[in-house]
Amino acid sequence: MHTLLDLRGNIPSFIHVSDGKLHDVHALDLLMPEAGAIYVMDRGYVDFARLHVLHLAGAFFVTRTKSNMDFHRVYSAKTDRLAGIICDQTIALDGFYTKQDYPAHLRRVRFNDPETGKTLVFLTNQMTLPSATICALYKNRWQVELFFKWIKQHLRIKRFFGTSENAVKTQIWIAVSVYVLVAIVKKRLGIDASLYTLLQILSVTLFEKMPLQQAFPGSNSSSDSLIINNQLNLFAF
Repeated sequence: MHTLLDLRGNIPSFIHVSDGKLHDVHALDLLMPEAGAIYVMDRGYVDFARLHVLHLAGAFFVTRTKSNMDFHRVYSAKTDRLAGIICDQTIALDGFYTKQDYPAHLRRVRFNDPETGKTLVFLTNQMTLPSATICALYKNRWQVELFFKWIKQHLRIKRFFGTSENAVKTQIWIAVSVYVLVAIVKKRLGIDASLYTLLQILSVTLFEKMPLQQAFPGSNSSSDSLIINNQLNLFAF
């Protein structure tokens, strides 16, 4: 599942579910670039021809460089090494194909993370923002990882039972439907427990016949307060 997360509200603005065989870079072909937007992506999406399409559309990107990238330095800007910025360079690509795919200059920022001690090298076409801002933008990409973690935890998707596009979409939509139904039940019954806790309890009491509120410790409600008058019998033919 390829996802574009809008960090202005942490809401997915684009989701594409493939058959599991689609390479990451091909997902860029499905995007409609927004001029002025900054697309933050990992190294799996580095394809200079496609990145140049974003550039020509007036959009910006921030990604990490690959270790085998062939380039030469055009200019070096002053950096604040105390902030972890090792270098801030304007570069040009030297590879036979890459310099044809992306003939414009790029910006290369080398950053040493004081928290982890790791050295990261970023690549962008945004030439005006401070180098520290470029590093901070890439750090926000972690919100995408948190989004997928949320999906795994709350939508109860530990693994996919099929790899076809239809199988993946079906499982995701079933999980989303269950999550929304449980959220509706939580609101209507006024249950104080979180949705995560509610889903956990339902997973272990799925085949027990009891009023839902009785499944929660400390609940003051009783079965007399629930009037079930629309329960269908599965075997009533």
